[in-house]
Amino acid sequence: MHLKQLSLINYKNFESETFEFDSKINCLVGANGIGKTNVLDSIYHLSLGKSYFNPITSQNIKHHEDFFVIDGEFVKQDRTEKIVVSAKRGQKKVIKRNSKAYERFSEHVGLLPVVIISPADRDLITEGSDTRRKFMDGIISQNDKTYLDNLISYNKVLAQRNALLKYFAANRTFESSTLEVYNEQLSNYASEIFETRTLFLESFIPIFKERYQTISNNKEQVTISYKSQLKKGNLASLFEERLQKDLQRQYTTVGTHKDDLDFGIENHPIKRFGSQGQQKSFLIALKLAQYDFIKAKSKVNPILLLDDVFDKLDEQRVEQIVSLVSTGELGQLFISDTHPDRTEAVVKNTAQDYKMFRL
Repeated sequence: MHLKQLSLINYKNFESETFEFDSKINCLVGANGIGKTNVLDSIYHLSLGKSYFNPITSQNIKHHEDFFVIDGEFVKQDRTEKIVVSAKRGQKKVIKRNSKAYERFSEHVGLLPVVIISPADRDLITEGSDTRRKFMDGIISQNDKTYLDNLISYNKVLAQRNALLKYFAANRTFESSTLEVYNEQLSNYASEIFETRTLFLESFIPIFKERYQTISNNKEQVTISYKSQLKKGNLASLFEERLQKDLQRQYTTVGTHKDDLDFGIENHPIKRFGSQGQQKSFLIALKLAQYDFIKAKSKVNPILLLDDVFDKLDEQRVEQIVSLVSTGELGQLFISDTHPDRTEAVVKNTAQDYKMFRL
């Protein structure tokens, strides 16, 4: 699978631009702020229906313009897939596949698998549990429609339950029947989500550990641990235990929306005890494991986007990743960098076809 052509109109800093890509390696080079990352983000947007860096649709429209259009032509298993994502200020985003608009954006997820490696990935280590849940959910959702549907339904009912708790507090009232309906629905969805996440991590963690050992030359042991309140019991019983706390705080304090992943190195939290180099290797291993998992499930090589990757890794490590294209482990690859000579030198060493785009 590869992206053959990309056209941008009023997307972020681009007024109108068209790119014809190589099926293997594409390098976007130029000064900071010129739009290299925005090109990569537009590819991500086409693949998953949303921006990787800014989920607020209106903020992806070029300043002083009223709309944006991203138009991409993909080739997948000898078929052309034309995807168009467009949005007007004040209106709902539209995603079309071969001229037909999706009724639900979730139907598009997984059609064109993509993985991005970016300096923003450090948030997976430094930020809160929400970031790590989104990472886990993003991988599973590209391969499991049922999981994505359960996740969407869970979040919808969760919002309704939280609104009801606020209503109870504002009106100094309590009515158990509606709350129990929400409790039952959330318990059912949470059970499915918890089971799917557990099974996913059983497959994902060994892949991740293998990738880390390769990157770090077997220097240290790393771990990923799944933290979930559902390990203590089913959600229905947890709701009973936490009822007074939920009423007091006016939001739901238990459930799979509180799940987290603990990242460790040599039995210590990597956030506190991992060196900068170890943290970079950990993040790269996470993303390459994501690539491996999606590839194994979808039977398709995802598109890999390397955003400002030299900020994360030395040239030898980057060359190590790029060389995976020639072995067939990777499919189409996009690299952004501020130094054209450095990028071209690394890519040339792989003896693969490539294109340079100087922005």
